[in-house]
Amino acid sequence: MDALKIQKLLEDFQRGKIDLSEILGQLKKLPFEDLDFAKIDHHRTLRNGFPEVVWAPGKTVEQIVEILGRLNREDQTVLVTRVFPEMADQLIPHFPSAKYLSSPRLLVLEKTRPLIKTKGTVLVVSAGTSDMPIAEEAYWTAHYMGNETARIYDVGVAGLHRLLAHTGHIQSASVIIVVAGMEGALPSVVCGLAGKPVIGVPTSVGYGVTLGGITPLMTMLASCAPGLTVVNIDNGFGAAYSASLINRME
Repeated sequence: MDALKIQKLLEDFQRGKIDLSEILGQLKKLPFEDLDFAKIDHHRTLRNGFPEVVWAPGKTVEQIVEILGRLNREDQTVLVTRVFPEMADQLIPHFPSAKYLSSPRLLVLEKTRPLIKTKGTVLVVSAGTSDMPIAEEAYWTAHYMGNETARIYDVGVAGLHRLLAHTGHIQSASVIIVVAGMEGALPSVVCGLAGKPVIGVPTSVGYGVTLGGITPLMTMLASCAPGLTVVNIDNGFGAAYSASLINRME
Protein backbone atom coordinates (compact mmCIF):
# COMPACT_ATOMS: atom_id res chain seq x y z
CA MET A 1 0.00 0.00 0.00
CA ASP A 2 1.52 3.32 -1.11
CA ALA A 3 1.01 6.91 0.05
CA LEU A 4 -1.67 7.59 -2.57
CA LYS A 5 -3.77 4.65 -1.35
CA ILE A 6 -3.45 5.84 2.24
CA GLN A 7 -4.42 9.36 1.15
CA LYS A 8 -7.49 8.00 -0.62
CA LEU A 9 -8.50 6.02 2.47
CA LEU A 10 -8.30 9.15 4.60
CA GLU A 11 -10.22 11.21 2.07
CA ASP A 12 -12.95 8.55 1.87
CA PHE A 13 -13.16 8.54 5.66
CA GLN A 14 -13.44 12.35 5.72
CA ARG A 15 -16.30 12.18 3.23
CA GLY A 16 -18.07 9.47 5.22
CA LYS A 17 -17.67 6.76 2.56
CA ILE A 18 -15.90 4.35 4.91
CA ASP A 19 -15.73 4.04 8.69
CA LEU A 20 -12.77 3.98 11.04
CA SER A 21 -12.77 0.19 11.47
CA GLU A 22 -12.29 -0.28 7.71
CA ILE A 23 -9.31 2.09 7.68
CA LEU A 24 -7.69 0.28 10.61
CA GLY A 25 -8.32 -3.06 8.92
CA GLN A 26 -6.50 -1.95 5.79
CA LEU A 27 -3.65 -0.28 7.63
CA LYS A 28 -2.92 -3.57 9.36
CA LYS A 29 -1.90 -4.96 5.95
CA LEU A 30 0.66 -2.28 5.19
CA PRO A 31 3.99 -3.63 3.88
CA PHE A 32 7.18 -4.19 5.81
CA GLU A 33 10.49 -2.39 5.23
CA ASP A 34 12.94 -4.62 3.36
CA LEU A 35 16.61 -4.21 4.33
CA ASP A 36 17.65 -7.37 2.44
CA PHE A 37 19.02 -9.00 5.61
CA ALA A 38 15.88 -8.12 7.60
CA LYS A 39 12.27 -7.25 6.89
CA ILE A 40 11.05 -4.81 9.52
CA ASP A 41 7.40 -4.96 10.50
CA HIS A 42 6.56 -1.36 11.38
CA HIS A 43 2.90 -2.15 11.89
CA ARG A 44 3.25 -4.88 14.49
CA THR A 45 1.91 -2.41 17.06
CA LEU A 46 -1.26 -1.87 15.07
CA ARG A 47 -1.95 -5.59 14.90
CA ASN A 48 -0.54 -6.91 18.18
CA GLY A 49 -0.30 -3.88 20.48
CA PHE A 50 3.50 -3.85 20.78
CA PRO A 51 6.32 -3.19 18.29
CA GLU A 52 8.54 -5.84 16.77
CA VAL A 53 11.15 -7.09 19.26
CA VAL A 54 14.73 -7.72 18.12
CA TRP A 55 16.48 -11.01 18.98
CA ALA A 56 20.20 -10.23 19.22
CA PRO A 57 21.94 -13.64 18.98
CA GLY A 58 23.12 -14.45 15.47
CA LYS A 59 22.99 -10.82 14.34
CA THR A 60 26.01 -8.56 13.89
CA VAL A 61 26.29 -5.24 15.69
CA GLU A 62 25.98 -3.50 12.33
CA GLN A 63 22.73 -5.32 11.54
CA ILE A 64 21.21 -4.47 14.91
CA VAL A 65 22.23 -0.82 14.57
CA GLU A 66 20.52 -0.66 11.18
CA ILE A 67 17.35 -2.36 12.44
CA LEU A 68 17.15 -0.18 15.55
CA GLY A 69 17.77 2.94 13.50
CA ARG A 70 14.65 2.17 11.46
CA LEU A 71 12.49 1.11 14.41
CA ASN A 72 13.63 4.10 16.46
CA ARG A 73 11.99 6.50 14.01
CA GLU A 74 8.61 5.56 15.42
CA ASP A 75 7.33 6.91 18.72
CA GLN A 76 7.38 3.52 20.41
CA THR A 77 9.49 1.50 22.82
CA VAL A 78 11.89 -0.98 21.22
CA LEU A 79 13.30 -4.04 22.99
CA VAL A 80 16.39 -6.05 22.04
CA THR A 81 16.61 -9.39 23.83
CA ARG A 82 19.62 -11.51 24.83
CA VAL A 83 22.15 -8.71 24.49
CA PHE A 84 25.38 -9.70 26.21
CA PRO A 85 27.49 -6.95 27.84
CA GLU A 86 30.16 -6.86 25.14
CA MET A 87 27.51 -6.26 22.47
CA ALA A 88 25.73 -3.67 24.63
CA ASP A 89 29.01 -1.74 24.88
CA GLN A 90 29.11 -1.53 21.10
CA LEU A 91 25.44 -0.63 20.63
CA ILE A 92 24.98 2.09 23.24
CA PRO A 93 27.30 4.64 21.52
CA HIS A 94 24.91 4.52 18.55
CA PHE A 95 21.88 5.05 20.81
CA PRO A 96 22.95 7.15 23.82
CA SER A 97 19.43 7.20 25.27
CA ALA A 98 19.27 3.39 25.34
CA LYS A 99 19.04 1.62 28.68
CA TYR A 100 20.87 -1.67 29.23
CA LEU A 101 19.56 -4.07 31.88
CA SER A 102 22.41 -6.50 32.51
CA SER A 103 20.61 -9.26 34.44
CA PRO A 104 17.84 -9.88 31.88
CA ARG A 105 20.22 -8.90 29.04
CA LEU A 106 17.71 -6.43 27.61
CA LEU A 107 18.52 -3.28 25.66
CA VAL A 108 15.63 -0.79 25.76
CA LEU A 109 14.96 2.26 23.63
CA GLU A 110 12.09 3.72 25.59
CA LYS A 111 9.77 6.36 24.21
CA THR A 112 6.06 6.39 24.92
CA ARG A 113 4.39 3.55 26.80
CA PRO A 114 2.25 1.17 24.70
CA LEU A 115 -1.14 2.40 23.53
CA ILE A 116 -2.87 -0.58 25.14
CA LYS A 117 -2.75 -0.27 28.91
CA THR A 118 -3.62 -3.10 31.26
CA LYS A 119 -5.47 -3.05 34.57
CA GLY A 120 -4.33 -6.24 36.26
CA THR A 121 -0.90 -7.19 37.60
CA VAL A 122 1.56 -9.62 36.05
CA LEU A 123 3.39 -11.35 38.89
CA VAL A 124 6.76 -13.02 38.25
CA VAL A 125 7.78 -15.75 40.70
CA SER A 126 11.15 -17.52 40.66
CA ALA A 127 12.11 -20.75 42.39
CA GLY A 128 15.72 -19.81 43.04
CA THR A 129 18.14 -16.91 42.81
CA SER A 130 19.88 -18.67 39.91
CA ASP A 131 16.63 -18.41 37.94
CA MET A 132 16.64 -14.62 38.25
CA PRO A 133 18.07 -13.72 34.82
CA ILE A 134 15.13 -15.43 33.11
CA ALA A 135 12.67 -14.09 35.69
CA GLU A 136 14.02 -10.58 35.14
CA GLU A 137 13.63 -10.96 31.39
CA ALA A 138 9.98 -11.80 31.99
CA TYR A 139 9.50 -9.01 34.53
CA TRP A 140 10.98 -6.21 32.43
CA THR A 141 9.37 -7.38 29.21
CA ALA A 142 5.97 -7.33 30.90
CA HIS A 143 6.79 -3.91 32.38
CA TYR A 144 7.70 -2.35 29.04
CA MET A 145 4.62 -3.86 27.43
CA GLY A 146 2.50 -1.66 29.69
CA ASN A 147 1.63 -4.00 32.56
CA GLU A 148 1.65 -3.38 36.26
CA THR A 149 4.32 -5.81 37.42
CA ALA A 150 5.45 -7.39 40.67
CA ARG A 151 7.97 -10.09 41.57
CA ILE A 152 8.65 -12.68 44.26
CA TYR A 153 12.01 -14.42 44.05
CA ASP A 154 13.68 -17.43 45.68
CA VAL A 155 10.53 -19.18 46.92
CA GLY A 156 11.11 -22.68 45.55
CA VAL A 157 9.59 -25.87 46.90
CA ALA A 158 12.69 -26.72 48.96
CA GLY A 159 11.31 -24.22 51.49
CA LEU A 160 7.59 -24.02 50.79
CA HIS A 161 6.89 -21.71 53.74
CA ARG A 162 8.68 -18.94 51.81
CA LEU A 163 6.06 -19.17 49.05
CA LEU A 164 3.08 -19.47 51.39
CA ALA A 165 4.07 -16.20 53.05
CA HIS A 166 3.11 -14.51 49.76
CA THR A 167 -0.24 -16.23 49.21
CA GLY A 168 -2.12 -12.92 49.24
CA HIS A 169 0.04 -11.43 46.48
CA ILE A 170 -0.30 -14.61 44.43
CA GLN A 171 -4.09 -14.64 44.67
CA SER A 172 -4.42 -10.94 43.80
CA ALA A 173 -2.39 -11.10 40.57
CA SER A 174 -4.13 -11.36 37.21
CA VAL A 175 -1.49 -13.52 35.51
CA ILE A 176 1.45 -15.32 37.13
CA ILE A 177 4.72 -16.29 35.47
CA VAL A 178 6.59 -18.97 37.42
CA VAL A 179 10.26 -19.52 36.58
CA ALA A 180 11.95 -22.70 37.82
CA GLY A 181 14.86 -24.99 37.01
CA MET A 182 16.01 -28.18 38.78
CA GLU A 183 12.89 -30.43 38.97
CA GLY A 184 10.52 -27.59 37.97
CA ALA A 185 7.82 -28.28 40.57
CA LEU A 186 7.01 -24.70 41.60
CA PRO A 187 4.47 -23.82 38.84
CA SER A 188 2.21 -26.71 39.88
CA VAL A 189 2.22 -25.50 43.48
CA VAL A 190 1.44 -21.92 42.47
CA CYS A 191 -1.41 -23.17 40.28
CA GLY A 192 -2.93 -24.82 43.31
CA LEU A 193 -2.87 -21.53 45.20
CA ALA A 194 -3.76 -19.02 42.54
CA GLY A 195 -6.96 -19.68 40.58
CA LYS A 196 -5.44 -17.46 37.87
CA PRO A 197 -3.64 -18.21 34.59
CA VAL A 198 -0.13 -19.49 35.37
CA ILE A 199 2.66 -19.62 32.79
CA GLY A 200 5.55 -21.93 33.62
CA VAL A 201 9.06 -21.13 32.39
CA PRO A 202 11.53 -24.01 32.74
CA THR A 203 15.13 -22.86 33.03
CA SER A 204 18.40 -24.60 32.21
CA VAL A 205 19.52 -24.25 35.85
CA GLY A 206 20.38 -27.55 37.53
CA TYR A 207 22.70 -30.54 37.84
CA GLY A 208 23.34 -33.27 35.26
CA VAL A 209 19.97 -35.02 35.00
CA THR A 210 18.26 -31.64 34.66
CA LEU A 211 19.48 -32.01 31.06
CA GLY A 212 19.77 -28.31 30.37
CA GLY A 213 16.13 -27.64 31.24
CA ILE A 214 14.51 -30.74 29.72
CA THR A 215 13.62 -32.19 33.14
CA PRO A 216 11.76 -29.10 34.45
CA LEU A 217 10.11 -28.73 31.04
CA MET A 218 8.78 -32.29 31.22
CA THR A 219 7.67 -31.82 34.82
CA MET A 220 5.67 -28.72 33.90
CA LEU A 221 4.15 -30.35 30.83
CA ALA A 222 3.14 -33.38 32.92
CA SER A 223 1.62 -31.27 35.71
CA CYS A 224 -1.74 -32.30 37.12
CA ALA A 225 -2.51 -28.68 38.09
CA PRO A 226 -5.18 -27.25 35.74
CA GLY A 227 -4.54 -23.76 34.45
CA LEU A 228 -0.81 -24.20 33.85
CA THR A 229 0.61 -23.47 30.41
CA VAL A 230 4.29 -23.80 29.59
CA VAL A 231 6.74 -21.98 27.31
CA ASN A 232 10.13 -23.08 26.03
CA ILE A 233 13.25 -23.43 28.18
CA ASP A 234 14.64 -20.06 29.36
CA ASN A 235 11.93 -18.18 27.41
CA GLY A 236 11.11 -15.41 29.87
CA PHE A 237 10.30 -13.07 27.00
CA GLY A 238 7.72 -15.42 25.50
CA ALA A 239 6.05 -15.92 28.87
CA ALA A 240 5.79 -12.16 29.41
CA TYR A 241 4.35 -11.57 25.96
CA SER A 242 1.65 -14.20 26.52
CA ALA A 243 0.94 -12.84 30.00
CA SER A 244 0.46 -9.37 28.52
CA LEU A 245 -2.05 -10.63 25.99
CA ILE A 246 -3.98 -12.38 28.77
CA ASN A 247 -3.80 -9.32 31.00
CA ARG A 248 -5.34 -7.10 28.32
CA MET A 249 -8.49 -9.19 28.61
CA GLU A 250 -9.03 -8.03 32.21
